[in-house]
Amino acid sequence: MSTALPMIWWLRRSLVVVSVTGESMVPTLFHGDSLLVRRVHRGRVRRDRVVVLELPRQQPEVDDPPVPAGGPVEWSVKRVVGLPGDPTEAIGRPGGTVPAGFVTVAGDNATRSYDSRHVGPVPVDRLLGVVVARMPMDRRDDGRTGRPVLS
Repeated sequence: MSTALPMIWWLRRSLVVVSVTGESMVPTLFHGDSLLVRRVHRGRVRRDRVVVLELPRQQPEVDDPPVPAGGPVEWSVKRVVGLPGDPTEAIGRPGGTVPAGFVTVAGDNATRSYDSRHVGPVPVDRLLGVVVARMPMDRRDDGRTGRPVLS
């Protein structure tokens, strides 16, 4: 019992489950998928990893109600495409590099993704963590492709 409590505390601080909303990561992830995310420290993210992060909000349309400051955080699921020092051509910004303390991210479904192509490099302190697994929809397979659920 004495070792169980520290382990539970560590797991709650290290892992979080999030749900995918939208189509920006299709065909890798789908709307409604649940993901197991490992929280990461600054500088511990690698290129091509799928991450959960807070992106700057999209500019509101003229008729949209104002977004209250300090409201709930909106998390996004994206793939890291650039690390500090990398060229920014991958996000359509030729001639620049990703600054220290930032990453560039993109959705796998470019036509449906709001990402670094729109907002530029994102501070690494906005990262929640790295996706380590897709949670089972079905005990046998992922319900769509017949492949195992964990990636």
